Amino acid sequence: MSILKIEGLVARVVDGPIILKGIDLEVNEGETHAVMGPNGSGKSTLARVLAGHPEYEVTEGNVLYQHEGEWLDLIEMEPHERAIAGLFMAFQYPVEVPGVSNLHFMQTSFNALCRAQGIPELDAIEFRNLVAEKRKLIEMDESYLERDVNQDFSGGEKKRNEILQMAVLNPKLALLDETDSGLDVDSLRIVAEGVQKLKTPRNATLLITHYQRMLRYITPDIVHVLADGKIQRTGDHRLAEEVENQGYDWIRQP
Repeated sequence: MSILKIEGLVARVVDGPIILKGIDLEVNEGETHAVMGPNGSGKSTLARVLAGHPEYEVTEGNVLYQHEGEWLDLIEMEPHERAIAGLFMAFQYPVEVPGVSNLHFMQTSFNALCRAQGIPELDAIEFRNLVAEKRKLIEMDESYLERDVNQDFSGGEKKRNEILQMAVLNPKLALLDETDSGLDVDSLRIVAEGVQKLKTPRNATLLITHYQRMLRYITPDIVHVLADGKIQRTGDHRLAEEVENQGYDWIRQP
C-alpha cells in the first residue's frame, strides 16, 4: 500500500530561487528509499518541505499522504499535524534544547501523540521501561536520558539520540536527512543498524544521503539520484554502487 505520493513538486525558499523543479516519487509500506545527490541538488530541501519547514514554499504539485485509509494533502497540514499523522524527521544538524531532559522531552512527545490518537498515556515508570527497551537498539547508556536534549553531545551521540526518538515515537514515515554526516565508523554502524531494526512491513523510510557508505549497512529497496532539482535516475541498490564508483557527473541529464 502506498504511503506517500509526490506529483510534480516544485518548491523554493520563501522569496528565493526554485530548488525542486518537478519531483515525482511514490513510497509504499515496507520500503526504504534512498535519495542521493551532490551538494545543492535539493535533497535536504525535499525532506524539509515534506516535514513542513516554514522557510520553504510549494509553488506547484501535490503531496498526498495515506493516513488511516484516507489520503491527506500533506502541504496543507501544519508541521505538528504531520507529526501526529506519523511523520518523523531526523535532522542533519540536531538542535540542542538546554534545560529540558532527554527523557522528559521524549515522554512529552510520546504522550502528546497518545492524546492526539486517543490512546492511554504512559506514566513515568511505564515510559522509562519503554525507553529501556528502545535504547538497546542504538547502544545508548541510560545516563543520556537525564542529560539535556543534545546538550554537549558529540555528533554521533546526537544522531543516536534521534534514532532513539524515532524508536520511541514509532513513525509511519521517517525522513532521515543525512543522518550519516559527521559519524565515525562505529557510530555509523550503530545508527544504521538501529534504523534497519525499526523497519516493519507497515512503515517506510526516506533516507537522504550524500554518500553510499550508510547504504553498506542499510540496503534500500529503491535508490533515487537527485540533481539540479530533479530525480535523474531511479533504480535498486546497485545504482548507489554506480554513483560511488563514478560520481554524479555522468548521471545528470543534458
